[in-house]
Amino acid sequence: MDSRRQTEERQHHFVLVHGMCHGAWCWYKAATALRLAGHRATALDMAGCGVHPARVDEVRTFEDYSRPLLDAMAALSPGERAVLVAHSHGGYSVALAAERFPDKVAAAVFVAASMPAVGRPMAAISDE
Repeated sequence: MDSRRQTEERQHHFVLVHGMCHGAWCWYKAATALRLAGHRATALDMAGCGVHPARVDEVRTFEDYSRPLLDAMAALSPGERAVLVAHSHGGYSVALAAERFPDKVAAAVFVAASMPAVGRPMAAISDE
């Protein structure tokens, strides 16, 4: 096996999801380090955050808020799996994406992030 193929097999696609009142900008150091290590890194702005074009008053549901992540997951190539990394409130969006696209998630990493209880519906979060 040549060294280029070995390197490609070790590369991962990291999708970075920010927390409340943040944007993709908060991942700039982590994204740069991942890219320098040879990985792909995609830092997303959730709806109504960062440079995302939606205004906050247009984001009516949690699914609307998470739409950039859900769209990114849907757009992955067949067979591609991403490592989802969440911070803070981004944990809920990552949990939703992992639930919707289990075959496209290599791992979910919760960095000081909210994590819904296993086996409980997402709606339980707002009830607690």
